[in-house]
Amino acid sequence: MTRIALVFLGAFAAIAMSFTALTLLPRMQLSAIEPTPGTADYTYDEQLGREVYLREGCIYCHSQQVRPEGFGSDLKRGWGPRGSRPGDYVYDETHQLGTMRTGPDLHDIASRQPSRDWHLAHLYQPRSVSPGSVMPAYPYLFEVKKKSNVMASEVTVPPSADYAPPGDSVVVATEDALALYDYLMTLQLEPINDGGAQGPPN
Repeated sequence: MTRIALVFLGAFAAIAMSFTALTLLPRMQLSAIEPTPGTADYTYDEQLGREVYLREGCIYCHSQQVRPEGFGSDLKRGWGPRGSRPGDYVYDETHQLGTMRTGPDLHDIASRQPSRDWHLAHLYQPRSVSPGSVMPAYPYLFEVKKKSNVMASEVTVPPSADYAPPGDSVVVATEDALALYDYLMTLQLEPINDGGAQGPPN
């Protein structure tokens, strides 16, 4: 066997080992992570809402990673009963950890604010429920209809008087708005008492 062939085989073996170490082994480790209590796979509507969350760029202003005690003041702010753990994300592809916090962390928003009326009004016009909010409004996730044209199956939004449509019109949530609410309600951390402090997820 020539020296060139040996060099070629050595290079191929090095590339193969590097590929295994950098891609296959981490995936095998991740596949062994068990879901934390209360974590479940997404329903169709929740997955649709997650796609709306991605599409509207919510990740650019909100994180989904409650830092545990010793890694910041998230718990003191009431953003969750505990720090986030790897098992909280087993059904996420890709993860929505986020890096910016123009707005609060949302990883336990379902516990802090479960009201559908509040979330829909907040999406339609954030300042109607949170004066001074810098969050943009998402009026295109809603329709304005005459009350007489609203079907019984449709969900109306109760914005404050300052932002309510004129006359006998009402704000109706679209499928995307309702799905986004469904997704937000999956962001809930169950308290876990195992006697050990957990660092932030890797």
